[in-house]
Amino acid sequence: MRRLDVVGRRNWFFLISLLIIIPGIISMSSRHFLLGIDFAGGTEFTVKFHNNPSVAQVENAVSAENIAGSVISAGGNVYIIRTLPLSPAQTVNVENHLISRVGPMDVQQVQVVGGTIAKETIEFAVLAVVLASVAILLLLAIRFRNVPGGWRAGFQFGGSALAALLHDVFLLTGLFSIMGTVLGWRIGEIDSLFVTAVLTVVGFSVHDTIVVFDRIRENLRHSQRLSFEQVVNLSIMQTAARSIITSFTVVLVLVAILISGGSTLKGFALALVIGIVSGTYSSIFNAAPLLVVWRRLQPVR
Repeated sequence: MRRLDVVGRRNWFFLISLLIIIPGIISMSSRHFLLGIDFAGGTEFTVKFHNNPSVAQVENAVSAENIAGSVISAGGNVYIIRTLPLSPAQTVNVENHLISRVGPMDVQQVQVVGGTIAKETIEFAVLAVVLASVAILLLLAIRFRNVPGGWRAGFQFGGSALAALLHDVFLLTGLFSIMGTVLGWRIGEIDSLFVTAVLTVVGFSVHDTIVVFDRIRENLRHSQRLSFEQVVNLSIMQTAARSIITSFTVVLVLVAILISGGSTLKGFALALVIGIVSGTYSSIFNAAPLLVVWRRLQPVR
């Protein structure tokens, strides 16, 4: 990594990002998403079995009825089963089928999530991402306002970090749109856990970018003989190994969850793996080089 001229080859790295993001944007605009019960609406069962079944046993019992759904263990033999909207007759059939295939149980609650509630959930999720993005832009502008150029430079740093953040969000949501609607994979379902993963990725991406930007700020103070492009490239080389190693250790844990976790956790873990890999890439190859481009278009003193 020491000899790699990231800033000089920035257009190639920008192109790689576009080649990955554009198919996802096309999929999102044409096919949209495979929505889970949280967003599409549906039926949620809370049941307590008398025996101690595994999540896989309950999942198999639900899928045997040819009903798409997810199963979450709430502890103490209590399971939360979420399916697409069911009629009263279908609800009774599912309950009877669970008793016959898994064992005796008590139905603690059956809840129907309507379209209105689902719409409110979508609006809240979008609002959360927008507010987080605006807050990050302002906080980074304040944090880096003391570099040469003042507030204008601060907003350049903040704007570049925001662009890298949006890169990760669009890449993640686009890939899940492709997996869920084009490929038809259930793991590409969009639910509340996916929103949690997106917000986690936002925080991780910004943290990685701040590490690079902090080093740029320090090097600007102590390497005044170097051009801005040279300072940026030097800073990237000094922080790249740390970012890659940190991300690699996190991804190892997530891969273990992806392999051995339940169906609900697998989608969450996959979203985090994609987002963290994307965040590491964007913080090294997109955010700082984009800052150089911005400085050329709007020089500061």
